[in-house]
Amino acid sequence: MGLMELTTTSDHASIVSINLFVALLCGCIVIGHLLEDNRWMNESITALIIGLCTGVVILLLSKGRSSHLLVFSEDLFFIYLLPPIIFNAGFQVKKKQFFRNFITIMLFGAVGTLVSWAIISLGAIQIFSRMDFGDFDIGDYLAIGAIFAATDSVCTLQVLHQDETPLLYSLVFGEGVVNDATSVVLFNAIQSFDMSKIDPKIALHFIGNFLYLFFTSTVLGVIAGLLCAYIIKKLYFGRHSTDREVALMMLMAYLSYMLAELLDLSGILTVFFCGIVMSHYTWHNVTESSRITTKHTFATLSFVAETFIFLYVGMDALDIEKWRFISDSPGTSVAVSSILLSLVLLGRAAFVFPLSFLSNLAKKSTSEKISFKQQVIIWWAGLIRGAVSMALAYNKFTSLGHTNLRGNAIMITSTITLVLFSTVVFGLLTKPLIRLLLPPLKHATSAASSDPNSPNSLGVPLISHSQDSDSFLSGHDIPRPSSIRMLLTTPTYTVHRLWRRFDDRFMRPVFGGRGFVPVVPGSPTEGNLS
Repeated sequence: MGLMELTTTSDHASIVSINLFVALLCGCIVIGHLLEDNRWMNESITALIIGLCTGVVILLLSKGRSSHLLVFSEDLFFIYLLPPIIFNAGFQVKKKQFFRNFITIMLFGAVGTLVSWAIISLGAIQIFSRMDFGDFDIGDYLAIGAIFAATDSVCTLQVLHQDETPLLYSLVFGEGVVNDATSVVLFNAIQSFDMSKIDPKIALHFIGNFLYLFFTSTVLGVIAGLLCAYIIKKLYFGRHSTDREVALMMLMAYLSYMLAELLDLSGILTVFFCGIVMSHYTWHNVTESSRITTKHTFATLSFVAETFIFLYVGMDALDIEKWRFISDSPGTSVAVSSILLSLVLLGRAAFVFPLSFLSNLAKKSTSEKISFKQQVIIWWAGLIRGAVSMALAYNKFTSLGHTNLRGNAIMITSTITLVLFSTVVFGLLTKPLIRLLLPPLKHATSAASSDPNSPNSLGVPLISHSQDSDSFLSGHDIPRPSSIRMLLTTPTYTVHRLWRRFDDRFMRPVFGGRGFVPVVPGSPTEGNLS
């Protein structure tokens, strides 16, 4: 009987905690809406501050024993919270802008992340090894570089507008997703190798493994998206039930992520490209009601997951158990946090401005070049550290949310400090900075905003027969590719034309997409086909 009473008490406590957390999520949504037009605040900072305030209250009520309602688990983050955020990013992306700036995005997201990782890792090796606050090896320092190379551009994206600054939004958004994927792939690659004995052979193996993870993860996401499009196109789920269409899209997206994790690939890359492929093919194969449902369902799941993460980070920042381990040397934690912040600033600047210069050299049109003010905003957008850094730090330096080593505790508290400082301070200054550098246009309009044939009702697909796509191509006097020289001088438009021809001839007839008319129960279309 005692065991049953204990179980009942435990279940009751869990139910109370979940109820309170859900109530806090509702509060974050309401307060975030009320502060939407505030010059300084945004939803991420609102959730973080509410989490901090809640943590203080819980800390007082529990007499210093705890500051949060739920115990953080990296599995909770990577398995349940991250997939809807990344999938929605791919599903809602403006594909034409994304692929139009694909080379620049990959430069910032992949090459830039590697540069930032190298600088942070080298700085950690040179400085932290002399401070002697933990028993770390070369692999730990490289992992620290990967942890703090992961950016969080949510605050900046909440301020930027796709229609007013399409180039800037595309670069910040695209780099953020590729950066997260690169950081996680890099972190996993470091974890799987013995970095204590580095030689040229191991270095080449490491690079090969990194490229393999990047490529295979992308291919897996594309295959999952195409498979879902083919099934829905062939079986006409809309003939029977809209729910089945929506359920299949959600389950196939989640299956692609979990399958990537099962195969030790990058689930982030997989589910991101699965989202892109689904928005290009699958979304056009379902009925109109399914399109509306999927659009809002994926966006809602992503929004709730993001709010959940920031709310928890705020509460976890006051976890007394972690701070107790460094109570005898708080100055060390402050010093480590300051050094990491300096390395983040340096690592970010080391690639944003040089790579922007290289990108501008390859572009002839002034409107496509990245201005210095835009470069500053891109640099600023990547200074904020968020949920990915937290999850990777927990994965590396804790076990089930707890740590008993002083060095690990210092790294966890330093990560929390850096996440809080960058999110609150840099986040608060984001709106004023963008308004200062890029004053809002009074009469900003966009032809793309009226396009109903996109998951976000704002974007134009990468390949389309719409007037906008045709005018985009015909508005520039670009000859058809007839030589390698033309491919090199106008790569974006050339690849766009080649892909469009291939897509129209081979892909659309098999996988559907724009122009495919799904069967609606009781419609004339169904009568003609039966």
